[in-house]
Amino acid sequence: MNWHDDAVSSHETGPGAATGVALLEAVRQDLAALRLPLALPGTDQTRLDLRRAVAQLDDYILPRYRSLDAPLLAVVGGSTGAGKSTLVNALVGHPVTRAGAIRPTTRQPILLHHPADAAWFEGQRVLPALGRIRGALVDGRAQAPADAALDPGPVTSLVLVSDSAVPPGIAVVDAPDVDSVSENNRRLAGQLLAAADLWVFVTTANRYADAVPWRLLLDAASRDIMVAVVLDRVPPAAEAEVSADLQAMLSREGLGAAQLFVVPELPLDAAGMLPAEAVGPLRVWLGKLAGDAAGRAGIARRTLNGTLLALAHRVDAAEQALSEQQHAADVLAADARNAYDDAVARILDATRDGALLRGEVLARWQDFVGTGEFFRAMEQNIGRFRDRVGAFVRGEPAPAVRVETAIETGLQAVIVDQAAKAAEHTDQRWRSDPAGRQVLGTDDVSGASEGFADAVAAEIRAWQGSLMELIRTEGQGKRTQARWLSFGINGLGAALMIVVFSMTAGLTGLEIGVAGGTAVVGQRLLEAVFGEDAVRRLARTAREDLHLRCQSLLAAECQRFLTRLEVDGGVPPSAIAGHAAALRRLAATS
Repeated sequence: MNWHDDAVSSHETGPGAATGVALLEAVRQDLAALRLPLALPGTDQTRLDLRRAVAQLDDYILPRYRSLDAPLLAVVGGSTGAGKSTLVNALVGHPVTRAGAIRPTTRQPILLHHPADAAWFEGQRVLPALGRIRGALVDGRAQAPADAALDPGPVTSLVLVSDSAVPPGIAVVDAPDVDSVSENNRRLAGQLLAAADLWVFVTTANRYADAVPWRLLLDAASRDIMVAVVLDRVPPAAEAEVSADLQAMLSREGLGAAQLFVVPELPLDAAGMLPAEAVGPLRVWLGKLAGDAAGRAGIARRTLNGTLLALAHRVDAAEQALSEQQHAADVLAADARNAYDDAVARILDATRDGALLRGEVLARWQDFVGTGEFFRAMEQNIGRFRDRVGAFVRGEPAPAVRVETAIETGLQAVIVDQAAKAAEHTDQRWRSDPAGRQVLGTDDVSGASEGFADAVAAEIRAWQGSLMELIRTEGQGKRTQARWLSFGINGLGAALMIVVFSMTAGLTGLEIGVAGGTAVVGQRLLEAVFGEDAVRRLARTAREDLHLRCQSLLAAECQRFLTRLEVDGGVPPSAIAGHAAALRRLAATS
């Protein structure tokens, strides 16, 4: 085991380190599992931030937490054409990276390290998702194997080049352009910068105020990462003015402590190299960092702690996003439930206001009770009334069944219509919301579901059967009414249904007289058998039963929408909240 392995081992085996690693691994696992299924404003950005957080845990936080003594990783980044590769070549004193006018120049990043530090980078300790290609210096220039160099596809590998010109204790990565025309290059540049212990950010006198570099510099400020800014290609006459302006901008944005190096505009030699003295101050600064083991550990710890705090903010944002997902789902669910609750209320209104006594139900009820002799019988004493109705019920059972059928048909039409209206309302409301539109997609759910009408008919028949059972139960032990229960169950059931629907608030004109009168017939018939109090109890029980059945039917329809809203974030919000607090404690004690 070499001295690097000893350093790694001693840091990993401490109880505090083990606890910290366990926390970071738990955070990584939960962030990777976290899902944000609803399309809310800002959700795409939060998903991207989560992927970046997971990548940074893999690429930088976990490796650095386990190995504070590892060499610093200095990433040279900047805008297109800023001169990053030329700068790296000047730092080591010979051409090692490709520099040229063709963009993008850096297709595969080169990681330069001292030969003694090879063990730190040849494995997958840092940037584990990137492959490793062992490069070599040929005529002073870094070369990767031919098959890797010719690969035109997305960058997936680091070219590792061992160069004794790089001081031990620090490695330098020439990163792709942060504003490259290649999306893969831009993504890789961001990944490398997120894995860096310190940034060497290269800009020019013409482009130092560009927006893209400043977004990245502000991210560096949020991580408290050490930054060196190289102002490249500065005309001698403008050096004082431009460098003062850039320094003022850095101070305003919280980067006043950043080291600023100015590289004057100078001609390159035949090999495309800057004069060595042009980057002398930067080379000396990097060399001092590399030679100070305690200083390196301090820089690593500072960047690590800042990154942990930035990660805690991202975890906070993830918790907020989860809460917003649940709230959005709750709002959509409430819209659906309200629509179907309103539908149930309208159905019950139709059963109370006499609306169901119109049309076919009214005609069948009139067929059953008659319009002449039966009404005259009502005017006689109750004994004669019982005899006449009893004979009628025993002799003509079919009309009572037709009343039940008419009620079933009319009630079914009302329930199906209201369910369709509830579905249409919910569909419209959801499609007016981005999350709702995503959940519904191209499915047409604006009407009642297939088979709903048959389910309603079956439920109504079950309700009618329950009314018959109520009548049988109520008549038990009443010997004087035995013959009524034997011969008139359907008639009494039809009468009870009519009583349930007999409030005439919704009827007008002639309907009030006819429907209201016939309803009185049903009520008088039931009272003659069971008594006034029992009839009220039977009607109330029947109405409550119908209410529950309608609620059940409409709730099942509503569930078509609600099942689409099962927002499973993959991780309990409480766990995410706990991670944020734990990361802040870890940053404070690291």
